[in-house]
Amino acid sequence: MARVRLGVAERREELLRAAVEQIEARGVSAVRIADVASALGVSNALVLYHFSTKEQLVAAAFTHAAEDDLAHLRKILGRRTSAVRRLRAAVRWYAPTGQAKGWRLWIEGWAASLRDPALREVARDLDQQWKAGLTAVIAEGAAAGEFSCAEPASAAWRLTALLDGLAVQMTSYAGSLTRAAMLEWTDEALARELGLDRDALTHLQHLR
Repeated sequence: MARVRLGVAERREELLRAAVEQIEARGVSAVRIADVASALGVSNALVLYHFSTKEQLVAAAFTHAAEDDLAHLRKILGRRTSAVRRLRAAVRWYAPTGQAKGWRLWIEGWAASLRDPALREVARDLDQQWKAGLTAVIAEGAAAGEFSCAEPASAAWRLTALLDGLAVQMTSYAGSLTRAAMLEWTDEALARELGLDRDALTHLQHLR
């Protein structure tokens, strides 16, 4: 059966989705242009028409995945509710849950970015935008008197460091930590950063 002819934007989207899947399955170092082409039943030349090197394809694939994650984060942080509710929802969404949010992809990306400047820029940009989003909502909640936090940016850094560390542990060593324990630790960390006790955090999170 002949393949449907796609426009440039649609073809690029298809290639990026396939690249993300292949990176998750094979890892950055092992994935090849041929793997992406084979997954879609197209030629290597077609992939290279859109992305002239493997490095360009990998960086673009990570950017694609990052944009999806950031769009979801902005949706959570943009809800019309309290800052506490938004922060707790964002932290619990971001927290590692196995492969549900592509943590294997990001661990691969962090490792590969040590040697790939383009990929390093993608990872840094995602990290900065994530921290900036958290910082803004923490500052908003503190200004509104929901909680006390003298240094929103520092709090965002510490929360992100904890979440990233848990992600590496839970993804790399399956079964080493239960989801219930992980969520308890993230709640405790968030409450501490907001100057609340754990019960107050849970209570405020359920208030409209």
